[in-house]
Amino acid sequence: MSADFWAGYISGAIGILIGNPLDLLKVRLQSSSHTAITAAHPSSYTSQFTSASSLIRGATAPILGYGALNALLFMTYNRTTALLTPGYDLGAPNNNAVPNLYTAFIAGAVGGLATWVVSTPTELVKCRAQMSNVPISSLALIRSVIKAEGIKGLYYGGAVTALRDSIGYGFYFWSYELSTRLLASKIGEEQSPRAEAAKVLLCGGIAGVVTWASVFPLDVIKTRVQTQTARPVEAQPLLGAAGIVADKGRIGAMEMARRIHREEGTAAFFRGLGVCSVRAFVVNAVQWAVYEWIMKELAPKTIGRGVHDVVQIV
Repeated sequence: MSADFWAGYISGAIGILIGNPLDLLKVRLQSSSHTAITAAHPSSYTSQFTSASSLIRGATAPILGYGALNALLFMTYNRTTALLTPGYDLGAPNNNAVPNLYTAFIAGAVGGLATWVVSTPTELVKCRAQMSNVPISSLALIRSVIKAEGIKGLYYGGAVTALRDSIGYGFYFWSYELSTRLLASKIGEEQSPRAEAAKVLLCGGIAGVVTWASVFPLDVIKTRVQTQTARPVEAQPLLGAAGIVADKGRIGAMEMARRIHREEGTAAFFRGLGVCSVRAFVVNAVQWAVYEWIMKELAPKTIGRGVHDVVQIV
């Protein structure tokens, strides 16, 4: 496989491992069943990690899934960029035909939309593993979902996930390109290796924060939708008859959004954003740095401007 595939895969895996503890907090903060986690009660944060294994709970699915996601994103983003930018050569990342910010957003949005095939089941398995009160493997979760609902069960919440990824990746590429250009205008294109590394860390971190801020309400809705479980419940007895078992069912993204707003208010759509922003900055900064280093080691002649390389939202 190509160097950029392995660079994206390895850097993504490292980013997921680094950020998984904070991601677990984010998911539980977003879920209505874990609203007791608050900044006013710091112990409620640490109580979510009952063992060392809980630090990486739910990480297996993303590590395995985002390799394919990154490859798909890379191909879609670059080909969309080439389509929208006359003279842009996929084989020559240092050419003079530099995509504008509008193109970066559109290409990123198209790339994000294409990744839903991988991201939806990956996110569903990750969130359910993180919400579980007992350790459970990603494989066991996949098997249980398929057994109960078939393959389509893995794509529950696919529409809101696709919308989140499309908007999110659009802002990701746009904000990274914008911050890179602004820094280049301030300190110049020619930089020392140390300055270049600092720029990658800073721009990657900024892009991560901007991205999650732009789609966080959608991510809250996605988390609530995907962590629902269709379980039987006792119906109310009718005219004194014995209770019967009925399917509780689940609700879609639009109804979930209405319910959150009605029962918890607007603030619920931003619960966990602080934790997510810290995680996004650290994870994306490290991920970009690892990605660029691996690319220079594996393919020194093909490394180009970072925004045209494959990255992921984590």
